[in-house]
Amino acid sequence: MLKHQDETRTAYDGVVELYASMFANRLETQPFTRNMIGTFAELVRATGNLRVADVGCGPGHLTAMLHDLGLDAFGLDLSPAMVDHARRAQPALRFDEAQMEALPVVDGALGGVLAHYSMIHTPPGELPALLAEQVRVLAPGGLLLVSFFGTEGPEPVRFDHKVTPAYSWPADRFAELLAAAGLVTFARLLHDPASERGFLDTHLLARRP
Repeated sequence: MLKHQDETRTAYDGVVELYASMFANRLETQPFTRNMIGTFAELVRATGNLRVADVGCGPGHLTAMLHDLGLDAFGLDLSPAMVDHARRAQPALRFDEAQMEALPVVDGALGGVLAHYSMIHTPPGELPALLAEQVRVLAPGGLLLVSFFGTEGPEPVRFDHKVTPAYSWPADRFAELLAAAGLVTFARLLHDPASERGFLDTHLLARRP
């Protein structure tokens, strides 16, 4: 395991209950994000392949939301404590410990991948390999919805996230990485600052041709 992965796992293991309590409402106070996930779910349903991975699922609140939206969703997370919490909170759903760079999924199996702020701790130089892994598990026509902190500058910016160091990204630069990985970005949503730092909530919706 890479150093940043080990640090991220340890950091999230230590904040499980607080983190879970913060997101227990399943985005009830975040209409833009909630509706972007709803759009993702609708488009995945239209492909006929309902199998979806929530990568970096944390306490499992969005895995449950995807399930409620009619998808065969399961959650994967680097943090064993998060996985344990998700299993207790959503006993009917499947959750496993896994790295986003090595998903326990066969090639081309999924209709969709949700990555909700789960790539923010990955150093920029390692992001292409991580995105390639998401593409590997997607079926042709499969969809990736990735959400992250957006910045208006030309380069990604490292900052001190409340849990562990993270990166914000210009939407155009991230879309270029998606294209290099073999995905076509066909929708994007940027809206009000996600934090006091002024980062934008940024969502990119891409399809594997």
